[in-house]
Amino acid sequence: MASARRRPHRPASRSEGVGDNASMRIASLHLHPLKSCAPLDVDMLEITPRGPAGDRRWLVVDADARFVTGRQHGAMVGIRARPARDGLQLDAPGMPGLHVPTPPADAPRLDVAIWRDVVDAQRCGAEADAWLSRYLGMPVRLVHMDETSRRAVDPDFATPGDVVSFADAYPLLVISQAALDALNTRLPQPVPMARFRPNLVVEGCAPHAEDGWRRVRIGEVEFEAVKPCTRCVFTTIDPATMARDPGGEPLRTLATYRRAPAGSGLSGVLFGMNLIPRGTGTVRRGDAVTMLA
Repeated sequence: MASARRRPHRPASRSEGVGDNASMRIASLHLHPLKSCAPLDVDMLEITPRGPAGDRRWLVVDADARFVTGRQHGAMVGIRARPARDGLQLDAPGMPGLHVPTPPADAPRLDVAIWRDVVDAQRCGAEADAWLSRYLGMPVRLVHMDETSRRAVDPDFATPGDVVSFADAYPLLVISQAALDALNTRLPQPVPMARFRPNLVVEGCAPHAEDGWRRVRIGEVEFEAVKPCTRCVFTTIDPATMARDPGGEPLRTLATYRRAPAGSGLSGVLFGMNLIPRGTGTVRRGDAVTMLA
């Protein structure tokens, strides 16, 4: 029998019940092959139990095998990683391009730490390690999550058997375009959606309509909306300059109106909704988003 999950009280959204749900569609889709790298805009995502196929399956770790992200090293967002020839193509400012083959099944393995999890991953070789170490100016290694690796989703918000890639915590993140538009009206300077690193951007709904989602169908796949996304200092890194915003934006402004309400079971600043797929299939740009519950 499945254990009971903690279900947070969703933040009250002034947009819930506003707008025509029938008009909701996918405005854009985004893939992040290497955790913290520049996002790729794509027309289609193949949804697997871990999330989009190829999303955050590669990870940079430090000398202690602990994950490295743009939170600490803004230069990470300058890396462009894209699937290529059974592997990964890496490009970055001031660096020659590098093709990294997908490690074979018998590749050396390494236990890596990501948040509170320890994950068994494949090593990707000395050439990739040296390339990334040179670019970041510190000793790092590149690892890959193959199908034998397993990382469970937080059981407080998942069911037994739910798994995730090297994403922070959940298989997918969705944000409404209207939420970003509303935020930008409050900011000294507007920011792009890339600051928030979603997989799915939905249009045709009011700001933060995703706060009220429970279960939705997008394209061929049903998803469960399990927890609003808590935002961190990574949102203050400008993808264009790789530098931290000196005024702490957009996090500072979000904190004035998107803090988790007292008694909600949540904490921090909320923007976007985490999803767990309840099936596999294809999601395409332009697909309808249908509320199921």
